Amino acid sequence: MKKELTFIIEESPEGGYSARALGESIHTEADTEEQLKQNIKEAVACHFDEEIPLIIRLHFVRDEYINS
Repeated sequence: MKKELTFIIEESPEGGYSARALGESIHTEADTEEQLKQNIKEAVACHFDEEIPLIIRLHFVRDEYINS
């Protein structure tokens, strides 16, 4: 059983968020962070059936630009 699963969270250009798990074929998206968290929980439960990881870590990635 995996103890921890990490998701990379990115803002979509069209709006909302997309999430993908590292090392697993789990992908989901949503309009809000709260809905995304719920979608991630559901996707993980479907993917692992019974052996759900104890920790689900969310790593938010965003691009920021600084004008020089």
